Amino acid sequence: MLNPDEIKKDFPILSREINGQRLVYLDSAATSQKPQVVIDTIAAYYQTINANVHRGVYTLSEEATAAYESARKKVADFVSAKKEEIVFVRNATEAINLVAYAWGRANINKGDEIVITEMEHHSNIVPWQILSVEKDAKLVIWPVEDDGTLNLENLENLITPQTKFVALSHVSNVLGTINDIEGIIKKIKGINPQIVVIVDGAQAVPHLKVNVNHLGADFYVFTGHKMLGPMGLGILWGRQEILDNMQPFLGGGEMIREVTWAKTTYNDLPWKFEAGTPNVEGAIGLGAAIDYLNQVGMDEIRDHEKKLIKYAMDKLSGDDQIKIYGPTDIEKKAGVISFNLEKVHAHDLAAVADSLGIAIRSGHHCAQPLIKSLGEQASARASFYLYNTEGDVDALIAAITKAKEVFKV
Repeated sequence: MLNPDEIKKDFPILSREINGQRLVYLDSAATSQKPQVVIDTIAAYYQTINANVHRGVYTLSEEATAAYESARKKVADFVSAKKEEIVFVRNATEAINLVAYAWGRANINKGDEIVITEMEHHSNIVPWQILSVEKDAKLVIWPVEDDGTLNLENLENLITPQTKFVALSHVSNVLGTINDIEGIIKKIKGINPQIVVIVDGAQAVPHLKVNVNHLGADFYVFTGHKMLGPMGLGILWGRQEILDNMQPFLGGGEMIREVTWAKTTYNDLPWKFEAGTPNVEGAIGLGAAIDYLNQVGMDEIRDHEKKLIKYAMDKLSGDDQIKIYGPTDIEKKAGVISFNLEKVHAHDLAAVADSLGIAIRSGHHCAQPLIKSLGEQASARASFYLYNTEGDVDALIAAITKAKEVFKV
């Protein structure tokens, strides 16, 4: 059984004090903290094998290349993919934009329809807006139900003969909703097997055991920094046959096979999409993070988070001045709770929490359309990970009590 008190010891930042109080970090949906082993792995790369990859026959370059490609294999195994289907990019946002440009501009035409859900992060909205305007296509919004879930019956009304593409999140970064991606895609493909589907898994892969082949998606994106790895390293998974037929997103070094004045031929997958010097430290650091997650166990992490979510939901729902958004069913909810305290702005609540050393997020969470559909301009958000405890939840409740006193509500 996962012991969060022991796990905390692996994360040096969690020993910090903020405003004279122990740090209570409840913003892992924005970015996770990093265990010492990841920090040490990055330092060791720079101290012992720092060199550019794929471009040298000398020892340092060969060792750096081996470590970089070993990390790719770890990522592939973590989501049950083939190594050549794992493309390293800067972040999940870039991965989605890569698909929008390299696949979307070649396949979306005038009159086609792109379906996206109302719960999407801006990263899975704006690229499709840009593409739909450029191609004179139609953007169709799949609304979120009052309980924070997607209605599959409604899907039959959304998918038309013009539907070409569907974009949706595996887990909502605001509501914590865990979408039944396998069931949703099965239904989409049942209506029209030619529809291409991209899934934003940034909030799912750190918390759930994900097998991209079982989901039925055509593209799946996630990011290293939300799963204990460093920032600046994102992942695009795509079906090999689709990636093979796509043109590169960026041109330059590494993504080429041969360059002449007449033409350029492109490298094999996945390097065709990895122009220029990559984030070598990011990949190697993510490899160490995956080793750590595997050692703890993804099932253990999910079980721990479910217990923590229930504990937090019970505490928060017992206060009639608090409004919680999203599913109440723990099985349908990941470690994210968005809420508002009556008559207290989310930013003010977050400021009070910070005075007690507690880090929570406040604002629209890069999901303005969803927040507005909830009838709000902002919300507070507490998000949990393997290093959080019931004591961290109790600290949040104490911050809410203090905010009531400060703002006399």
